[in-house]
Amino acid sequence: MFSAFADVSLFQLLLVAGVALFASIVGGVAGYGTGALMPLVLVPLIGAEPIVPIIAISALFSNSSRAVAFFKFIDWRRAGIILAASVLTCALGAYGYTLLSSAGALLVIGSMLCLSVPLRRLLKYHNVSLGDGGLAMSSAGYGVVVGGTAGSGVILLSLLMAAGVEGAGVIATDAVISIVIGLVKISVFGLAGVLTAQVIAFALLIGFVALPGAFLAKAFVARMPLHVHTAILDAVVLTGGAFMIYGAVTRW
Repeated sequence: MFSAFADVSLFQLLLVAGVALFASIVGGVAGYGTGALMPLVLVPLIGAEPIVPIIAISALFSNSSRAVAFFKFIDWRRAGIILAASVLTCALGAYGYTLLSSAGALLVIGSMLCLSVPLRRLLKYHNVSLGDGGLAMSSAGYGVVVGGTAGSGVILLSLLMAAGVEGAGVIATDAVISIVIGLVKISVFGLAGVLTAQVIAFALLIGFVALPGAFLAKAFVARMPLHVHTAILDAVVLTGGAFMIYGAVTRW
């Protein structure tokens, strides 16, 4: 496994670790951010193809710590509705991702990052609300997207808020759902043979570094101005997504 780091410098590993810690804190405060930020530092180092498997594995660590930190706020009923509707479609989306070329992977991830910002703002602006039936139907579509992309956590965040989940409940419920979704994706990627030593090594590095992030976020959640870091994150996500789309176009 350690040979997977042979072509990566110590500085690059430290950069990945630093971004992983920062992204886990942002995710613990805002409910999303890890999957949106990590591709920006990983793609230039190892390419686009292994990004979704890496984030799927590493997210198990950050989501587990987030679920523990905010356990009492979990909305188990809505988590069950979303998982029942999204597990199968998630598996289909993950399998589709394994069939993509390098340029295709860049295009999918970059497009998802760019679309995530206006999507979140649009749903918030229109104050969209969902009942149990609407939540289930929307979750089926979410499953396809989350199965084959990184940075799509904003969709789940928006669905939970539209269903009436609020505050820390959004963060906690998102974490529990994401753990199950992550296990589904990892299973598909494992069967498809894309879980290489490099993928596992980077995922473990990111996962272990990110573990304390949720508990740091819990300490900051009442103090940090949410609108400030949200605006910064949106700018970073849009810029990174645009660069990935540009990279995909130039490869064709």
